[in-house]
Amino acid sequence: MRTTMPSPAPRGSAPVADESTDSGDACIRRLYEEHHGPLLRYVSGLLRGDRQRAEDFVQETLVRAWLSIADQPEGWQPSRAWLIRVAHNLVVDWSRREKTRPELQHEQALEQHTEPVDPMSQAVHRRFLVSALSRLSPSHREVLFYVYVLGCTGPDAADALGIPPGTVKSRTHHAIRELRRHHPQHALAAA
Repeated sequence: MRTTMPSPAPRGSAPVADESTDSGDACIRRLYEEHHGPLLRYVSGLLRGDRQRAEDFVQETLVRAWLSIADQPEGWQPSRAWLIRVAHNLVVDWSRREKTRPELQHEQALEQHTEPVDPMSQAVHRRFLVSALSRLSPSHREVLFYVYVLGCTGPDAADALGIPPGTVKSRTHHAIRELRRHHPQHALAAA
């Protein structure tokens, strides 16, 4: 089967735009002009003045609004209240993900810890850790390694291990519970 290529447009002529592209461009432009400023002020307030991150959330909100217009009845336009709710949900979802990141908790713990570390207590702690972890099943050790040593989020650990995120959460819970049962004074510090 032979296909024919369309002939190129003559020099100096503008490319012919698709009608749906024009209406889509106009729609996103109108959304931006009407709602960008108020959304940016609202999201900046939620993020305590982090303007760059707020701009990212506003852009994502406007893109989602633009994409949702195609799924709605003809003539539907997102209201400002709808856009603010979408932006709010994006910020809440992001902040929840950030709160669950072990590396952030680790950084905060390091900032709070100001006393010098005793090399002997470090050696004892490492010895305890190796002993306690060796009592866990390989699947529980593996999940703890990804979550606490490598600092992966639950979904990232799930992707790396090829298991569902719920399984990562469950294995982490059971592994820490097992550590606490055998060594309650040390396991609380590790979790």
